[in-house]
Amino acid sequence: MSDTVLDAPPGTTAGTGAAVEPPTETPLNFTGPRVEATLVRNARDHRIRGTAIVVNTGISEVPLAETPRTAIPALSSAILADTVIERADTLVLLRVHDDGGMAGITGEPGWALLGELLGEDTAPGDGLPFPRETPLWKSPQDDAGTVTFDAAHLLKEIPEPVAPETFDIKVNLWYAPAGTDCFIHNQHDFIEVHTQVHGIGRMQKFREQDHRTLYQDVVMSPGYTTPDPFCSTGPDGTYVYPWHQYRADTDCVWLAVEYHRRTR
Repeated sequence: MSDTVLDAPPGTTAGTGAAVEPPTETPLNFTGPRVEATLVRNARDHRIRGTAIVVNTGISEVPLAETPRTAIPALSSAILADTVIERADTLVLLRVHDDGGMAGITGEPGWALLGELLGEDTAPGDGLPFPRETPLWKSPQDDAGTVTFDAAHLLKEIPEPVAPETFDIKVNLWYAPAGTDCFIHNQHDFIEVHTQVHGIGRMQKFREQDHRTLYQDVVMSPGYTTPDPFCSTGPDGTYVYPWHQYRADTDCVWLAVEYHRRTR
């Protein structure tokens, strides 16, 4: 991604007196004819023209210039049309151009079947290996800035932040055809949330790596983001996830937003 503007210092917000970098609007490297994807940074009075899914990848709410007052919560999203965002650190804007051929997105540059990306490394670290023939496709991944937060506070484990850290934000799209179970797993070395872009899907939680142990089923329609990350903090900076998977009821495209702790 050819964005040469640097992030504002961690924690800098409007009204602090600190310098604010000028706004930028940059196509993400997986933007294409079916899903147009744009990264907006340091937004100030930013007009959304037409209709877009707006994903707030930051930890502060994003106020809209509307009455009554409303805002997009942290790590959340909304479908907006012809309105103005007052301010935001980082946003991902998604515009869907669906001509009935969304499956063709897998032929766009850089898309690959997950099984091919994994190669022989299909073991999730715990449980059964990923079936390489699963029709789950991943777009190129791109960087979407940085954010500073205390993971335990973000995950609602402690009432106040104690030890903020810097996280790199990474984003990519996924595609799966109707009826696909995208594999029950419980391993990630990052915090993630998902935003539905096209079609109807589900984020599901299980007690074991077994479909019969389903205990939570979150239905996702376009513009919806899972309300809270599924994980909790673990020892040595790890994250503890329940057994979970994405399931595509229809042909589906969704956005993954990952927060990777910056290594020193």
